[in-house]
Parts: sequence; C-alpha cells; structure tokens
Amino acid sequence: MARVKTKYKCRSCGYISASYLGRCPNCGAWNQFEKETEEVQVRSSKASPSRLIKKTGVNEPVKLDAVKAEKEARIKTKSEELNRVLGGGIVPGSLVLIGGDPGIGKSTLMLQIMSGLAQKFKVLYVSGEESANQIKLRADRLGLGTSDMLLYPETDMHDIRQQIDDLQPDFVVIDSIQTMNEPSLDSMTGSASQVREVTSELMKIAKMNAITIFVIGHVTKEGAIAGPKIMEHMVDTVLYFEGDEHHSYRILHSVKNRFGAANEIGMFEMVNEGLKEVTNPSAIFLDERLPKSTGSSVVVSLEGTRPLLAEIQALVTPTAFGYAKRTTSGIDYNRAALLLAVLEKRGNLMLQNQDVYLTATGGIRLNEPAVDLAVVMAIASSYRNKEIPATTCFVGEVGLTGEVRRVNQIQARIKEAAKTGFEHIYIPKHNMHPSLQNLGIDVIPVSSIPQALKLVFG
Repeated sequence: MARVKTKYKCRSCGYISASYLGRCPNCGAWNQFEKETEEVQVRSSKASPSRLIKKTGVNEPVKLDAVKAEKEARIKTKSEELNRVLGGGIVPGSLVLIGGDPGIGKSTLMLQIMSGLAQKFKVLYVSGEESANQIKLRADRLGLGTSDMLLYPETDMHDIRQQIDDLQPDFVVIDSIQTMNEPSLDSMTGSASQVREVTSELMKIAKMNAITIFVIGHVTKEGAIAGPKIMEHMVDTVLYFEGDEHHSYRILHSVKNRFGAANEIGMFEMVNEGLKEVTNPSAIFLDERLPKSTGSSVVVSLEGTRPLLAEIQALVTPTAFGYAKRTTSGIDYNRAALLLAVLEKRGNLMLQNQDVYLTATGGIRLNEPAVDLAVVMAIASSYRNKEIPATTCFVGEVGLTGEVRRVNQIQARIKEAAKTGFEHIYIPKHNMHPSLQNLGIDVIPVSSIPQALKLVFG
C-alpha cells in the first residue's frame, strides 16, 4: 500500500523541513520553501525490495583482474571542438548536461550538432521553450532547414518517455531541463524536486536503452546550473557554455567528464550563420596587441590538454585616495592580491600606494597557477613603464618567498609558443631539461622573481 507524505524544501539549498518556515535555518534565505508531496510505499517485512533499474543478467561480485574492460566506443561529430571537449567524441548511452547564460547559444550549438548527426542517426529534439515553427525558422537561418531531425515540443515527461519508447532514437536533446514536468510529483515546474526526478528518469532512459541524451540547463545569477547540486553528480558530463556579452567568442568548458579529461575547452565564434569553430584560439587572443606597449605580457596557459596563449594586461597608477584600489577581470582577485604582496616584499616594488588593474583579454578566465609569472611581469612592466619584448612569453607559478615553481606539461607549452612565433620563453628552473633547447625557441630558466625582473628589465 502507499501513503502520501508531505514535506517542505528550500529552493536555494535543498534543506527539508516537516513544516513551512519563513526563513531557511540552513542558508538563511527568506520565502524559499515550497511544498512537495510524494507517495511512500509501505511494505511488509517479508516483502522483497523492489529494483529501480531492470537487471540484464546475474550481478555478482567479481575480482578486479577478472574484469575484461573495453574502451568506450566514440561517435565523432562534425565539430572537432566538441569532440575535443568530450574526450574524443560522444559516448553512446551517456547523459551530458550543458549549462550557460540565456542567449549564449546553447540551443544553437545543439541544433547545429544534432543536424549533422541526423544524417546518419535518428535524433529527437525535445523543446519545452520553443515551438516547432520557431525552431524551423532558426534552422533556416542557420542553413539547416533540410535536416531529418525530429522535433517534439513537449514538457510532459510521460509523453516524452512514450515517444522515446516508440521511436527508439540514437540521440535525444532536452531543451531545457527546467521546463520539463514529471506529472507524478505535486510541485511546480522547475523546482528542485522536479529537476531531480526528471534528471533521474533521463539517466535511466540513457543507460537502459543506450541512448545519448543532451540536457540543456539554465544557470543562476551566481553562474551555477539551476537546480539541486545532485543533478551534476548524476550526469556523466557537465559542460558550461561561456562567453562575454561584449565579445562574439564562446568557450565550451568541461568541468566533469567520466569519459575524458576535465577542464578541456573548445572555442567558437558567434556569427550570422551560427557558431563557427575557432581552431587557433591563441592567434585570436594575441592579434590585437599594441606594439611597444607597457603593462602587457603573454602566458602559455593550459586548459585541459590544450595549451593556449593569452595576453595579460596590467595598469598601475598612483592612487588618488588613501586606499589603493585593485580590480581584476579574468584573473582570480585573491591570487592577484597575493602576487602584489610578493612583488612588494620580494621584488622591492612600492605598490601599496598604487591602484592596480588586471585583465585577461578576450573574455577568457585564467585560473591555473602557471599564469603567476606573467601576471607579475605585466605589473612590473606597467609600474616601471618598461615594455616587455613582443616575442617573449612566460610560464611559472610564484610562491610566497618569491620562488618560481615548476608547472606541468612544460614541453607542450613551449611547443605552442614556438608554433605561434615567439622567440623567448621564461620557465621555472626546475622544469629545465636539455631536450627543451631543441624546440625552435630560446628557453630561459628562472628560479626567483628578482632574477626574472633583472633578466627582463635589466
């Protein structure tokens, strides 16, 4: 038999209460509790527990060395950037979550990718936000109006499951997860319980039928995917589609991938015909550099397994007030504050009465420690009003004692710098190896900030 259980859940943090509360005791948010009801099955002690997922055979513990592991099959798309981010292609039966700001191009990306796959596979595009007519108009604008992709504007999960069972597609797109409704739940569409239940149902469909499902998700004002955090744990891959409203470039960033490396990036440019792949991002970030400008340095960053050259700009000016201002864009603020303290203490630069503005050009975010040396040199260049040669780049992490610490994948970084046309690269001394001298670029090892400042500025 079944009985109905009522509970109240906070939309902000997921805290569960037996009664309605005006203020959440866990996160402190006001008026965020919503009512949820569910049917609880009451079984006798003799009843055997039910299974949520059908068994396909005997499931018994086995020794690890007795398991015959096979590499996952991959389906290549026409987008090499997406293939890179996914770790070499799409894994059949995987559940992929794509998040991003409104209007960033998530639906456009999925429409282009699925139109290409529809030439060989059966694709079902489920839209809860747009009608079939709206999708058709966008496809015509992108030159994809003759695709064999199946459109299904619907939000009811019961009907969606029925269509998937009848059609047995190879790929399914859910646009978006926050518009889907599970009729068995007595809660509003887009609530935490609805998103969690719909995601769970899609995961079962993907795994039991070997159907690859792409789920589009909205993001909150903090930049996280809207809904319970468990949703990101349930899916196989989490991708973020990011971009600056003032730039046409978009970055597809992998933050979780069970079938490949995390933190991989793919780059696209938004044009009138849709999203165009950018195969050489380093050239894009460096093509607008001013010659003989101070406060500019180039770093060879590593995003996943892809080396990427980016420009870091710094502006150091005397403060007009008693408290010096620090502003960053694309660079972690706390990390920048730490590097400024190291420069003042170890590099003898008087920065406590200087306003410092730091930015990574092109709208990219640089979070890895290997950008530290380039940030330090850009600040020193602006402070001393001395330029850094345009053919020089930097790689290295900076410690609190002013030492330049080793970084990973140094050979790949040096090769990317040489391929882009740079003539000199400063690297940590402990990364130095004789094999690095034959890569077509002058490799200069440094062990500390004072040594690097002396070599660059004299």
